[in-house]
Amino acid sequence: MENKDLIQLENKIAFDFKNKELLLQALTHRSYLNEHGEWKLDHNERLEFLGDAVLELVVTDHLYRNYPNPEGELTNWRSAIVNTKMLFEIAASLSLNEFILLSKGEERDGGRARQYILANATEALIGAIYLDQGYDSARAFIEKFIITRLPKVIAEKLYRDPKSLFQEEAQEKTSLTPTYEVISESGPDHDKVFEVGVYLDKDLIATGRGASKQEAQQEAAQAALIEKRWT
Repeated sequence: MENKDLIQLENKIAFDFKNKELLLQALTHRSYLNEHGEWKLDHNERLEFLGDAVLELVVTDHLYRNYPNPEGELTNWRSAIVNTKMLFEIAASLSLNEFILLSKGEERDGGRARQYILANATEALIGAIYLDQGYDSARAFIEKFIITRLPKVIAEKLYRDPKSLFQEEAQEKTSLTPTYEVISESGPDHDKVFEVGVYLDKDLIATGRGASKQEAQQEAAQAALIEKRWT
């Protein structure tokens, strides 16, 4: 990746890294190392681990200080703005898919469009910002690009998880309880992709993909809500 590309991304995120290698590492998917033995940086999974913790703390602190609501509501709101779908949307708004470093094989398999890869890159980016310039800078990024979405999440009740919502709607409208089955499972152990189908009786309503069965079920339920026009 050329330096001008890094500058372009820094302009998008309104953050100037002192250590550019942290930004590069945040953009490096594990698969890239398989084809680039000369690459001197690690993949982004440790940064993702760190960024996940920083993100949760910043969002939790913001909710505690600004909303007097019960713990259960705050937990639901927090989950809604730190989940894979929301982090993917943020990654898309920042065009992270244009900058992430993937293997050719992962690119062929549509890696640049995979929600969990881009969501993980968003968390890795937060971790990189935290290491580069500290908590306040990471908090500023999170407040600008993530917490600003909170009012919409609350107003439109986007914090209700799709699986629970689809079950409620299905039982009310059809007296049936949805069931979920794994349709396919692919990828190495460290990078699994599950495809899950959601059924009413024996009818397949929709499918979803994710890095875990639970994530794929949520994606399938969301797709089913749209398919049934129950949103």
